[in-house]
Amino acid sequence: MTLRERAEGFAYRAAWRLVCRLPERTAYGAFDRVARSLHRRNGRSVQQMRTNYAAVRPELTAKQLESLVAEGVSSYLRYWCDAFRLPRETPATLDARIRLTGYDAEARAVVDRGEPLILFLGHLGNWDHCGAWATDHFAPVTTVAERLKPESVFDAFVDFRESLGMRILPLTGGDHVYSQLREAISRGGFVPLLSDRDLTRSGVEVTLCGHRTRAAVGPAKLALETGAALFPLAITYEPIPGRAAQRVVARFGPRVRPSGEGTAEVQVREMTQQCVDSLGETISERTQDWHMMQRAFIGEPR
Repeated sequence: MTLRERAEGFAYRAAWRLVCRLPERTAYGAFDRVARSLHRRNGRSVQQMRTNYAAVRPELTAKQLESLVAEGVSSYLRYWCDAFRLPRETPATLDARIRLTGYDAEARAVVDRGEPLILFLGHLGNWDHCGAWATDHFAPVTTVAERLKPESVFDAFVDFRESLGMRILPLTGGDHVYSQLREAISRGGFVPLLSDRDLTRSGVEVTLCGHRTRAAVGPAKLALETGAALFPLAITYEPIPGRAAQRVVARFGPRVRPSGEGTAEVQVREMTQQCVDSLGETISERTQDWHMMQRAFIGEPR
């Protein structure tokens, strides 16, 4: 580990401890000020968010788009404030700050029967809150996390999430992630997976909000091979009167089932497209909660 990585890891852990101790309004106010500063600086990540938002919301004027980007950066920093303050939460406070909607009753019925459940998630809202909540109120979580740098930050995140009862598998550098997910599903596991970006270069081309993109095939492939239930899940925020923190809204899309027609590859593509279509509805409605600061679409100029 380099000296810079050690310094970054130390700074991250110090910030984590500090933000946990701050009053709610003070903490979220500080992150909102950081968001406004990042928006004004207009770095590469903010520029990419603007490009992505413009693609999915072409009807907006330049002024409306810029306002939406500012909201998006604010939502993204709210997610990080939530993440830093997660150690303060209890099962009761987590439950008070989440609202399930859509096909959640059907998804819960799957869990109540002891059957495996796979969720296709996008980079929307606060998925960490949902994972922590699910451990006590839904079903224990097994999921995959992209490795972060410095390594000490990634390890701290993994250790904390696992302290909440979640099982975290590193996307790279681990042992046979796919086989471990299959093994978890065979035991009736609950497997939410961030899948609106293809991080493995083995994904499938689909259409999101009218534009070509690549999505991960893991959720659909696992569901097809194991028979586990597959639901898309879109996560957004909504205000809580009198609070600086916001409520997490988890919208379950309709269950995605294999057609039984064509090859396994064809069925996986169809199932993945259905999941992406469901997320696309929420991305169009709550674009500011789509924290996509990387290239999202195929053919976009570099």
